[in-house]
Amino acid sequence: MFDRFKNLGKMTIAKDLRDEQLEKHDLIDLFWECTLSCNAKCKHCGSSAEGKKYPGELTTEEAKAAFKQIADSFDAHKILINVTGGEPLVRQDLCEVMEYASKELGFFWGMTSNGILLNDENIEKLKKAKMATISISIDGLEKTHDEFRGVPGSYNIILENIKKLRKANFVDHIQVTTVVHKRNINELDELYEVMKGLKLDSWRLASMDPIGRANDNKDLLLDGKDLKRLLDFIVAKNKLKELRMDYGCPGFLGVKYETKARPWAFNCRTGINVASILYNGDLFVCPNVPRIKSLMQGNIKKDNFKEVWENKYKEFRTKDRTKCTECETCTWWDYCLGGAFHTWNFEENIQNKCPYKMMKGEK
Repeated sequence: MFDRFKNLGKMTIAKDLRDEQLEKHDLIDLFWECTLSCNAKCKHCGSSAEGKKYPGELTTEEAKAAFKQIADSFDAHKILINVTGGEPLVRQDLCEVMEYASKELGFFWGMTSNGILLNDENIEKLKKAKMATISISIDGLEKTHDEFRGVPGSYNIILENIKKLRKANFVDHIQVTTVVHKRNINELDELYEVMKGLKLDSWRLASMDPIGRANDNKDLLLDGKDLKRLLDFIVAKNKLKELRMDYGCPGFLGVKYETKARPWAFNCRTGINVASILYNGDLFVCPNVPRIKSLMQGNIKKDNFKEVWENKYKEFRTKDRTKCTECETCTWWDYCLGGAFHTWNFEENIQNKCPYKMMKGEK
């Protein structure tokens, strides 16, 4: 009982900070979806990325100009650029662009990667470009991972590449992200031992969300019992203090798990502290949010980012942005505000994934 009161206190502090952020909306995280092309075809991909070439991708000079424009208007040292894809390392000029952004403009940056192309040559380029953080995907033991990612042999390649990256000794934080689904949830204990052996800075586990290509693989989605099992696993393992583990961002977890399964209380910051530049220059929020035309805020090729950030994004900076009868009558509305924006159903105006209700057996 004491734990729950303690968690509620932390959640209340987080809620007050969120309300302040809604008003101030300082830019903290800027995602750059540098490409939609990918060398894998994962069953959960929110962007439904694959190997084809996508027209309209920002050129090298357009990408540099975008970051220069932002650095001229904001304090680059206070913004983390999160490079995503597709697979970022598919883009041949990635390190040229990010070396310019870090060394010339002063941005810190990190990358989310499937790890397959993280070879000696690319590691050296990333070091030169001053990459500070990286999150690498491993989604099960060998057979499960390779089938889920659609790339035979990738599991062992990735493990070796992580070891090479650790040996290179220039990255501040090396993380592995595991998307937990029906076919790998029984492998968590074995995976835990693998992750410990890699000497990671953290292991992030996230349940598979009903977005993008995952909607074609709904049989893999966790139910409420699975989710509770996953969260209990994280909480129990963190007590051992052998490996830092966090649950991903999707949704409000209830007072039992908030601030315990992850060190922070739920707060969907998309459009508040978080923005993105999509592969074609569109200005958006978290790249996992459904790409509805009405939610696009502009395009970096023709619009000034600072003006867009200050004068648009209004629908993301209100407490009512994901309001519906079901959510606003919930006991936890003031803490949750309708849950994660990327799993919101814009057609029916309901939340597609409420972890709290899933674990109560209501959804």
